[in-house]
Amino acid sequence: MNAMDANDAQPKASSSHSETPWVWSIGIYAGKSPLHLSPAARNPVISAGDVSDVPARFVADPFMLRVDGLWHIFFEVLNHQNDRGEIGLATSQDGLVWQYRQIVLCEPFHLSYPYVFRWQDDYYMVPETLGANAVRLYRAEQFPTRWIHVKDFFDGTHADPSIFHHDKKWWLFTCPVPYQHDTLALYSAPDLTSTWTEHPKSPLITGNPRIARPGGRVLHHEGSLLRFTQDCFPIYGKQVRAFAITELTPSTYAEHEVAQSPVLVPEGNGWNASGMHHVDAHRLEDETFLACVDGLKNF
Repeated sequence: MNAMDANDAQPKASSSHSETPWVWSIGIYAGKSPLHLSPAARNPVISAGDVSDVPARFVADPFMLRVDGLWHIFFEVLNHQNDRGEIGLATSQDGLVWQYRQIVLCEPFHLSYPYVFRWQDDYYMVPETLGANAVRLYRAEQFPTRWIHVKDFFDGTHADPSIFHHDKKWWLFTCPVPYQHDTLALYSAPDLTSTWTEHPKSPLITGNPRIARPGGRVLHHEGSLLRFTQDCFPIYGKQVRAFAITELTPSTYAEHEVAQSPVLVPEGNGWNASGMHHVDAHRLEDETFLACVDGLKNF
């Protein structure tokens, strides 16, 4: 989530929203599938008050990896002092109780949505980097605390870039109109460091803030790909919808919304009273799923 999102979303909301601060925090859900998730911990598990090395306004956009038996969660920390997003880290033995560690990546521009993944023997991150006017790839020089910029994929202001590997190619969803939340673009490349090109059907969605903006990790599940998306109507980050991708080739694309959608909705009170806009679900050894999510509470 970029620094302007909460501010830009407020005029679209009711008057009670537009005059009050918005606070995001992070929770843990679990379930039998990424489409059937419910609270699994004493949420929120990470909030602004847990951040000890910078003055945090909120935390959001969590992504997890389990490495050598230890869960690592990376997320946006909105630094109140410089009004920029930085990438924070917390760890957990069981995925339910988390310990904040430190800021692991900061730049002269805003960072958010730290989409982390492992490929071969390396760990990578594709965060949102609007201020760099490019979609950027980072690699862990020393996981999990030291990250270096590897290359720019392509230019432009692209929100919430969501990368995944499918059918021997790399693919990446973005929202190229970050403050309208209503357009979905698609790019691909034969490998991470080669040239990325826009899909001939891109933009796949225009003019629809309910289903366009990416909302978390793209998953392979039960024979298809799942795309999660933020429902940004009537306010930014209201809930999370899910789409099954039924056709993805260099020249074609098709999807449909799953019957279980929306898969995350605000609870009307507490830490996620007003919105939820992100999910990163991971399959466990017993075939159930553990997911990090975020929630919005406005005051």
